[in-house]
Amino acid sequence: MTSKTPVIQTNALTKVYKSGRKQKRALFNLDLTVQQGEIFGYLGPNGAGKTTTIRILLDLIRPTTGHASMLGLDVERHSVELHQRIGFLPAELSLWDNLTANEVVHYVSSVRGGHDANYVANLADRLEFDMSKSVRSYSSGNKRKLGLILAMMNKPELLILDEPTSGLDPLMQQIFLQLMREVRDDGRSVFLSSHILNEVQEICDRVGILRDGQLKEVKTVSELTHSDFRWVTLQYRDPPQIGNLATIPGVSDISISGNKLKLRLIGDFDPLIRTLDAQYIVDMDVQEPSLEEIFLTYYGDTHAMQGSHQMSEEV
Repeated sequence: MTSKTPVIQTNALTKVYKSGRKQKRALFNLDLTVQQGEIFGYLGPNGAGKTTTIRILLDLIRPTTGHASMLGLDVERHSVELHQRIGFLPAELSLWDNLTANEVVHYVSSVRGGHDANYVANLADRLEFDMSKSVRSYSSGNKRKLGLILAMMNKPELLILDEPTSGLDPLMQQIFLQLMREVRDDGRSVFLSSHILNEVQEICDRVGILRDGQLKEVKTVSELTHSDFRWVTLQYRDPPQIGNLATIPGVSDISISGNKLKLRLIGDFDPLIRTLDAQYIVDMDVQEPSLEEIFLTYYGDTHAMQGSHQMSEEV
């Protein structure tokens, strides 16, 4: 594989599920490219098509139309070879309850073609994970740690991770982020589906936003968060008056708390500043939107996340 060969490439990938006379389009004309040596975040709410994409890439299901390749190889014709060269962590992990973690590692290693024993020991140590216990004794968080070790144990060229930190405590989540940075520093690649947007914002080089099976945007995290709107917080000497603020083009979502007024601004500052002349302003703070706020602009209220960070995937 040359450095210019994408680790993931899809062309017009479409998947339609049929049930009797009914049809559900899970993916439509997906054109996606993931480059070598990058961490790519794949975002979308429940039913957007993230897991369908992953299942096609792993040749667990076949597309209705279109084509996909990984590491320069067709995912259908070379699925056996690809499964030896990639690491995969599914959202729902099924393991062998009667085996110890060590036994699971050795069994999967025999299928995949080997593993790095020293690296496995290092991963277990950093994740504070006891490899000697049986799978049935592990909590959901510890099963997630074992899933990460299985995905990473042979230092694959590409990691495909579906909700990798689900069930991990905040400290383990930070360790996971550091492990992913090390994978990238090693020149390898990560395809990461996650509902934890601040996690994605912290480590991903680029982000793809999926809606109703269609790829709506692919940008760097920096490009996404430098959006066309900003949050402006004004601190007044006296309780602020909204006055004509609501009539200014580009101003919305005005709220007042004590002597502070917060608003959402699209476009230039000049019309806003001209309107503020009559009131004494002590301080002004301007913030770029978070990745979560950017995400919500693509979905609106009908696709709003459940809670502050919920985007679980069913399709």
